[in-house]
Amino acid sequence: MKNQIRIQTTIKPFNKNLEIEGDKSLSIRWALLASQAIGKSISINLLRSEDVLSTLKCLKTLGVKIKLFNDRCEINGMGINGYKYKKNITLNAGNSGTLGRLIMGLLVHSKEKIKITGDKSLSKRDFLRVTKPLEKFGAKFKTNSGGLPIIIEGTKRPKPIKYNENKGSAQCKSAVMLAALNTSGQTIIKAKKSRDHTELLFKNLKLPIKVIKKNKFDLIKIKGKKIIKSFNYKIPSDISSSAFFIVLAALSADSKLKIKNVNINPSRVGIIKILKMMNVKIFLKNIKNYKGEKIADLYIESTKSLKAIKCPSKLNSSAIDEFLVIFLVAAKANGVSYFKGLSELNQKESPRLKWGSKILNLMGIKTITTNNSIKIYGNPYLNINKKIVIKNYLKDHRVFMTSVIAALSFGGDWIIHDKDSIKTSFPSFLKIINDLKKK
Repeated sequence: MKNQIRIQTTIKPFNKNLEIEGDKSLSIRWALLASQAIGKSISINLLRSEDVLSTLKCLKTLGVKIKLFNDRCEINGMGINGYKYKKNITLNAGNSGTLGRLIMGLLVHSKEKIKITGDKSLSKRDFLRVTKPLEKFGAKFKTNSGGLPIIIEGTKRPKPIKYNENKGSAQCKSAVMLAALNTSGQTIIKAKKSRDHTELLFKNLKLPIKVIKKNKFDLIKIKGKKIIKSFNYKIPSDISSSAFFIVLAALSADSKLKIKNVNINPSRVGIIKILKMMNVKIFLKNIKNYKGEKIADLYIESTKSLKAIKCPSKLNSSAIDEFLVIFLVAAKANGVSYFKGLSELNQKESPRLKWGSKILNLMGIKTITTNNSIKIYGNPYLNINKKIVIKNYLKDHRVFMTSVIAALSFGGDWIIHDKDSIKTSFPSFLKIINDLKKK
């Protein structure tokens, strides 16, 4: 079959420099906010994945003019609540939870009913966590199961709300933040710690936001806004995409890797902190600030002696998309690693905690898994000599890429289905793998 890959040998030692594609979270947020600005906004290094392209397609359906060039993307924003569209339109969010949830926040002031759909995987995910707080603004939603498809009907006068976000979901928090811009008052959000890209973009755009950081939560206050000025943005490289190559370099003998211009936002660097705890040789150099986001070059070296850890739960939200590859490091560590408080992993494109355990079990690694925790019994001498087939995982791109890294790191005869799944977040993944194989 064409839509699968077979890997039968481990990767040879490498010493390479990489530049990874643009950050997916920032690419989607830039596009959504640029559509709300007045005039032309330009983005450089916008990720060209299916999730981002779905975002642009949805915005076009809402009447936004967009031009996509080889080196940039131009969006002519229509202002807050300025979308112009026909009746009975449908917006297809594809596989993107970020798009599906955040765009609802932009539509609480919509003039007509709008249907939002997604692919099979996205349609199974929980959207009540977004529709319930958005209903407080005055918007109405129609859904059979709490998942997609959903019909949203906006309100003429969105009212500010008080909202307690207790899941640590940046998507839920961001949807409410975007909705708050449509009100004539102040919305107050008490949010469990999670990614803060939206807050930083709001601050950079000088939107009326105040963030008070507490130990376990952030208090976010947002006033309604009439005008957002157009803005240009150079998207830094995605740390979630970089994670696969960080781990590959750490697990591969006699290898070194430099990854340039990576977004090291403090709410995203859980993987770096966790891997350092496990004794991985990873260094940050050339650290700088760009529009509120921290960027650095990452240097990684292969690590012979990996330590098992009891992972602090406070790092979960800042590494939520990277745990599958972190589990691979635990598989080679000396001792038993323990990760808890990970129920949110099963709210992703696939039940990732279950899949992480399944991949390790297929490799010959013992695990004990509950609905929110996993113990991994590491084997520093693991060398796989059997056939492993990965399929029926709801085309979750991170399951595919984690399986590729496992095959290249530990050996065995791997057949991994649905390689097209990488198009949702990291289209150049296999090309970079092939480049690393070249001397």
